[in-house]
Amino acid sequence: MQNVIMHQFLLYSTFLIAILALFFGLYAQGRVAKVEKAAKELDWDAVANITGDLATLKKTIQTLNNRLNGMHSPKVAEQELMMQLLQNQGQKGNGKMVGG
Repeated sequence: MQNVIMHQFLLYSTFLIAILALFFGLYAQGRVAKVEKAAKELDWDAVANITGDLATLKKTIQTLNNRLNGMHSPKVAEQELMMQLLQNQGQKGNGKMVGG
């Protein structure tokens, strides 16, 4: 009796799995058909234009991010460093050793 129940369970569960696999396959086929339909009118010139537009957009976004982060700010920081170096060179020690 227990053997018969196990066989029926296996039979029905494999049937259910096969039906689910069929539906998943049909769903995937529908998605692929949708992508193919959308890409059917696309030619290489359009792909090249899209690629160029994306590169331009990426460069614009990077420039904006760099400006926001202060990387493209005026060279005030570099000028301040140069002034500090010049001031430090103008100050000479008295020749005495400090420390040990």
